[in-house]
Amino acid sequence: MKRAEVQAFFDEVSHTFSYVVWDAATGRAAVFDSVLDYDAASGRTARTSADALVAFVRAQRLDVDWVIDTHVHADHLSAAPYVQAQVGGRLGIGEHIRDVQDTFGRLFNAGPGFRCDGSQFDHLFKNGERYMIGDIEAVAMHTPGHTPACMTHLVGDAAFVGDTLFMPDYGTARCDFPGGDARTLYHSIQRIFALPDATRIFLCHDYKAGGRDAFAHETTVAAERSGNIHVHDGIGEDEFVRMRSARDATLAMPALILPAVQVNMRAGQLPPAEDNGVRYLKIPLDSF
Repeated sequence: MKRAEVQAFFDEVSHTFSYVVWDAATGRAAVFDSVLDYDAASGRTARTSADALVAFVRAQRLDVDWVIDTHVHADHLSAAPYVQAQVGGRLGIGEHIRDVQDTFGRLFNAGPGFRCDGSQFDHLFKNGERYMIGDIEAVAMHTPGHTPACMTHLVGDAAFVGDTLFMPDYGTARCDFPGGDARTLYHSIQRIFALPDATRIFLCHDYKAGGRDAFAHETTVAAERSGNIHVHDGIGEDEFVRMRSARDATLAMPALILPAVQVNMRAGQLPPAEDNGVRYLKIPLDSF
């Protein structure tokens, strides 16, 4: 497989890694999982994280073809429309965004103006769909379990797995959000583990597990298969489901899940302004 060039950007507030991925031969690029800064106390947004990514794209003179979210994130707001406005590209996400929009559109009572057909995005990736970033072939793999719409994007020798996997010392994604399922996640991970051992895996989050000194964002299929504390080779499906279900029962909700999902189900657009010109985010009470 052809090697993709990858530059990571880390937002320490949300522990999120975003990526610029490009073909060195052509300068064609994609952006994965960009971050819009959000201060929950004040309700203010900022673009510091996204601007660093945009500055890199411009400095490298890259041509962005895609601005992709691997799934509807629950821990940060997507900056995809801002990145698109700055450097171009088509907004993409997995086609099962429709399932997420249906579930959360009803939860947030988004109203008849909110479409649950994925049309807020420019492109909805299907499982197994192939596309190009310059001369590098990419494949979209449907890897649900954390959410129904999670996709892994294999770009040459690099796999962008979203929240499906973490560094081996931290494990795997939670499965207790609406539409999540631990058994489904196990099978999705096995699809990733079937990739060549040397495949580079780029992660969406890291939390410096086990006292590790530095944040990390890259591992390999071989390292995950041999050392992932939740799902290494030899861990069976039922054992994983028991572990994941018990662990999820102890976890608090992500701090930004309510604002993040409202924005991200809209392809990163903020809710429409009300008649006073102000945009609002809703807080559903006693719903989680």
